[in-house]
Amino acid sequence: MTHSVPDAEQDARSVIKHIWRDAGLSADALDHLTLSGNRPALATSFRVGIAAQSAIACAALAGAELGRLRSGVAQNVQVDMTAAEYECTGYFTVDGRAPDAWAPLSGLYPCQDGHVRIHANFEHHRNGALALLGLSDAPESYQKADLQSALQDWNAEAFETAAAEAGLVVAAARTFAEWDAHPQAAALTGMPLLSVARIDDADPAPLRPISEREQPLTGVRVLDLTRILAGPVCGRTLAAYGADVMLINSPNLPNIESIADTSRGKLSAHLDLDRPPDAERLRRLVTDAHVFVQGYRPGSLNQRGFSPTELVRLRPGIVCVSLSAYGHEGPWAARRGFDSLVQTATGLNKAEAEAFGRSEPKPLPVQILDYAAGFLMAFGTQAALIRQTVEGGSWHVRVSLAQVARWLRDLGRLGDNLLERKVDREGSLQPYGSQFGLLRAMAHAASFDGAAAIWQRPSVPPGTNPPEWPAN
Repeated sequence: MTHSVPDAEQDARSVIKHIWRDAGLSADALDHLTLSGNRPALATSFRVGIAAQSAIACAALAGAELGRLRSGVAQNVQVDMTAAEYECTGYFTVDGRAPDAWAPLSGLYPCQDGHVRIHANFEHHRNGALALLGLSDAPESYQKADLQSALQDWNAEAFETAAAEAGLVVAAARTFAEWDAHPQAAALTGMPLLSVARIDDADPAPLRPISEREQPLTGVRVLDLTRILAGPVCGRTLAAYGADVMLINSPNLPNIESIADTSRGKLSAHLDLDRPPDAERLRRLVTDAHVFVQGYRPGSLNQRGFSPTELVRLRPGIVCVSLSAYGHEGPWAARRGFDSLVQTATGLNKAEAEAFGRSEPKPLPVQILDYAAGFLMAFGTQAALIRQTVEGGSWHVRVSLAQVARWLRDLGRLGDNLLERKVDREGSLQPYGSQFGLLRAMAHAASFDGAAAIWQRPSVPPGTNPPEWPAN
């Protein structure tokens, strides 16, 4: 089968140019970008390859531009489409084992009038969904067939609403037309893919000069208060470019196994923000940070005293980065959500199924909303650091999975890309330092003047490091 794919490099360049321009960066840097590959490896009707390559290229090119400002030397950036798709598979092994991405009860279920997707990777989400279905005794004993039976009398959107009201994570499957008619889609109409907004008038605080041999983010301190893929990918990318990234986890919350992969290059500390001494410890960390990345539900950290306004008071010139599932405005602004659910809710899964001639909603071959959002967060972070260096100010970067879903949809469709080329996941893995065991993972798809991105620190379990910045 042939692939009737438009000129992917030109398309990717056009996409990157628009993202770059909208962030207020100089177009001259685009001359230092080389893109390769024009044939997607993954079978999908959506332009996942373009999305992956564009988001990664924006992040890497912003790193190179920040490095130029600090060293005076411009670096060239190269990104291959296939390598970008591979990185977005998120595939890795620890001691030879590839963790299962999904818990047994996570997945798609038929309802009375359609389908719902249930996210049950965390025990409290699983138990809550079971309780809502009247299956609250012995949660470990239930199988998918039990949930399918219990859902037969439910309307899909009614179950989605009941789950949201209970603080659970469920999405009803919609078509594009149904999502476009939804009040949340209306609230997001006209919003940019990501926003990079100045929020006060702090003086410019240029980062110290570096040599051309140093990584572009050397000495940049990043607080990473995220847990599920998109945010952790942002922090991992910034760490690959030399930043001191400190992952802050609550000791009371669970993590998914991908933390072994997404913690490459990071310090990892425990703080319980419901404890005043730990909250005060975080405030002290903020005073010496350049970047504060968070993936809490909108408003949640505000209630704990870590709103962008409060962060700016603690550390003028800081870059605040906020990730949400469905955007920071509209009736679903505070709703929990993950990539798989946003794909389902916004129409991507039904559209993909239609392209493949299937009746049940079909997920995309990778969690591209998470990965693209993570790389775009890393891009927005560095764009804000560049502008802080030049213009001053404190900055707020916002990214949502729902806006990334809309962007992916707007990139257009591939009419003849339904057969997957051989994706050699095992053969593409590289060894990385890790305290989880022998970690083999995908390399970063971007390189700088031919040199691979480097993670200086091994991947470590949560709470390994004290909550204090290393000496420079």
